[in-house]
Amino acid sequence: MALQVEEKKAHRLAGHPWLVLTTVMVGTLLIGLDRTVVNLAMPKIMSDFGITVSTAAWIATAYIISNAIFVPVFGKLGDLFGNRVIYLWSFVGFIVVSMLAGLAWGFGSLVFFRVIQGLVGAAVYPTAMSLIAKSFSDPKARAQALGIWSSSFAVSAVIGPLLGGYLVDNFSWRWVFFINLPIGIAGLIMTLIFLPHDRPGEKGRFDWFGAALLSVVISSLVLVVDRGQDWGWLSSVSVLCYALTLVFGVFVYMWETRHTHPIIDFKFFRNPVIVSVLAVSFISFGGMMGAMLLLPVFAQTILGYTATQSGYLFVPMALALPIFAPLGARLAGSFNPRYTVSLGMALSALGLYLLMQLDPAMTSYDFILPLVLFGAGLGLGMAPLTNAATTSVPLNEVGMSSGLLNLTRNIGGAFGIAIFSTILANAVNANVLMVAQNSHVSGTTSALLAEAQQLIILKAELLSYGTVFGYAAAAMLVGAFIALFFLRTTNTNEKDIPPEMLAEAAAGG
Repeated sequence: MALQVEEKKAHRLAGHPWLVLTTVMVGTLLIGLDRTVVNLAMPKIMSDFGITVSTAAWIATAYIISNAIFVPVFGKLGDLFGNRVIYLWSFVGFIVVSMLAGLAWGFGSLVFFRVIQGLVGAAVYPTAMSLIAKSFSDPKARAQALGIWSSSFAVSAVIGPLLGGYLVDNFSWRWVFFINLPIGIAGLIMTLIFLPHDRPGEKGRFDWFGAALLSVVISSLVLVVDRGQDWGWLSSVSVLCYALTLVFGVFVYMWETRHTHPIIDFKFFRNPVIVSVLAVSFISFGGMMGAMLLLPVFAQTILGYTATQSGYLFVPMALALPIFAPLGARLAGSFNPRYTVSLGMALSALGLYLLMQLDPAMTSYDFILPLVLFGAGLGLGMAPLTNAATTSVPLNEVGMSSGLLNLTRNIGGAFGIAIFSTILANAVNANVLMVAQNSHVSGTTSALLAEAQQLIILKAELLSYGTVFGYAAAAMLVGAFIALFFLRTTNTNEKDIPPEMLAEAAAGG
């Protein structure tokens, strides 16, 4: 009798909208953390395996490419076969592969496990968005839930350096993978209890050939964006990647526009809502990832911070994001969402603008206001953008739409890192010459000349970081302009939801 009572209670909990949201947020945080936390372990990995910086970069590159390729694939699979089953098995796979990555016996095995991590982790984002969209029948509640969920994606990118620095400084680099085990088991238990058996969309044949073509396009594009600075943007390898991206991009368009169940439905690009959401998302994530790459580098190279200390700088941003994301959803429900998104992008631009005035005498307190503004702006904008991407398409296409949105965010982040890193390197070279030409050294002793050289380089680097944050602020303002004048929203979901599904959602599953 007691067992029957517990089973009934568990059944009532399964599919409860807010429990579904909490469950998929755990998965989102876990996957997001894994992407950023590994970066701080690179020096120790290089030391253990005896590899160079250029070689070690493949640990991150392998994950990024694999993840980017399979995000739209799993978005489509979720639409065809149900999001819960895809989410569940990807979660199990991620836990197992994380343990194997932590036990890696060499560089080759670690790169292989990172490829598999990226593959299985790619399923979490699009299926999570679909599960949220299907669980919340009330549009306002759904917008708020998607806002909270989207903030967890950004928070994971902020917490990653903080957690990674602590684990690397106090334990072993292997713990950046082992930490996934307890978090993953908790998320898996929640998945089994709280996620409902969702109703798959229209059955159809999966487009394997289209997926293969798309993988060539994405991998070549992400590869050249990620490694182009090291190779040279006009090197033979980079040019080959450009050609593969272009040629296979044409093949993808020709194939997908003729397939009955495409991986990426190009009709989305005739939807002004989707196009505007993708444009703003690309810019905002490019600015976010670029800024979050450069700030720890500045803190460690100029201010002399440890990995852990540089991670602490992001705490204000980590706190602001989840506070302002629900607020962004509420404001978007009361006003036209384009105003909320534009305001958010403008606040983020202001935060980056304040970071232009960098100084070697700065303390951690000097970063609080800029990063709070930056995080608040991202939080305000993410909720309406994510909601627009899910409500502007039929419910059975939410997985495909969310996969496209997350692919755009991934590529935007990769572009941001590549562009701002290139700008920084070029600006340092130019500023060293400029500062040297406008400097006068009173003396000719070797000690004095060496000190003058160090001061010239320091001044050049400070000016260069300011230049990069200025460009990032300008990019955010462009995003604010696009959002204000071109962002459109609509809600086509409701008429596409079967009455019985609405009744199930209203009853909590």
